[in-house]
Amino acid sequence: MKLGYLVSQYPALSHTFVLREVRALRRQGVEVCVASVRSCDRPIAELSADEAEEARQTFSVLGAGYLHALAANLRILCRHPFGYVRGLLYAWSLSRGTPKLVLMCTFYFLEAVVAGDYFERQQVRNIHTHFSSTVLLLLARIFRVRYSLTLHGSGEFADVVGFHLAEKVAGATFVATVAQYGMSQVLNASDPAHWHKVVVLPLGVDVEAFRPKNAPRRNRGEPFRLLSVGRLSAAKGYPILIEAVALLRESGRDVSLTLVGEGPLRTPLERLIAGHALEDVVRLAGACNHDRILDYYDSSDAFVLSSFLEGLPVVLMEAMAMELPCVATWITGIPEIIENDAEGLLVPPASASAIADAVGRLMEDPEAARRLGMAARRKVVAKYNLGRNVERLAQEFRARLAS
Repeated sequence: MKLGYLVSQYPALSHTFVLREVRALRRQGVEVCVASVRSCDRPIAELSADEAEEARQTFSVLGAGYLHALAANLRILCRHPFGYVRGLLYAWSLSRGTPKLVLMCTFYFLEAVVAGDYFERQQVRNIHTHFSSTVLLLLARIFRVRYSLTLHGSGEFADVVGFHLAEKVAGATFVATVAQYGMSQVLNASDPAHWHKVVVLPLGVDVEAFRPKNAPRRNRGEPFRLLSVGRLSAAKGYPILIEAVALLRESGRDVSLTLVGEGPLRTPLERLIAGHALEDVVRLAGACNHDRILDYYDSSDAFVLSSFLEGLPVVLMEAMAMELPCVATWITGIPEIIENDAEGLLVPPASASAIADAVGRLMEDPEAARRLGMAARRKVVAKYNLGRNVERLAQEFRARLAS
């Protein structure tokens, strides 16, 4: 089986799970050709070994340059004139006449032509996407290909009309969602005639790589070390988490927090940390390659997810696989992976006091925290094992594409 993968950016720190999925599919005998709209997010020298290998064999749509784009458009206009015009008119129709959206959809169309030209030269007839579904929707109007989607949430569900979700589901071979919550949102936004295409195919982690060490994590006299991993963006709720640390410190609890990730909120978060005089307690560690993230899990006592919006975060699976007791908000798909008081602690979103109380419980009862961590790993091994879940994805490709 030969597949095309269209990704918004690959490799990328925030899309590590896509890299793992692609490589796992290849291990299962699937030939995968990857096209990335944007080039890799770091210089090649800063990539891990597997990222560098993927970067070298990935076609970059924008990285190919203007001359390549011009040549690709001329080739496709000559080779598929009706498809080319059909795709351009459809792109403009998606804008609904809004000047800004006309320009945006035109760029999406040009990206679709360049990506489609690459896939055609690779003789790829079936294309799957993460985070580039509008480009792929247009590509399928230009070329004779079949496509499928993985939708993560929750950004795709914020404006289902502007995201053209119903149109994408209607044209797809199948649509994978990473959680039951995501499936419900896709069904709500699409025609029931296409509901049979929508399946839940969770992401996963390598449960052998993400395995806890036998040595005790915490030495006597050290602070209780909290960890959170994610982009420094509003959706992650990090100001609430920092407020929770301040509350814990005010109550006399010796805690520290490490935030791993980079993003637009770094400066506001630095000001908030300084405002609470937490410079020695809260650390913004910056971005981290996936081959070094294990060190952060190994040196932490608990994981906290304070998000307002999520699909089903892979970092939560990683922490659970490492037997870290987890505190997470009870939003979207998160209750599907954590049953409260069984595999972790769930708290209401946007509540610093609730996070502080939950962390306090973990600190007061180390044995209960240990039991939660062990149960969390069992859940991930049972339901979010990367190898098993990619095998299910490969079976879905084979079944749908053979029909």
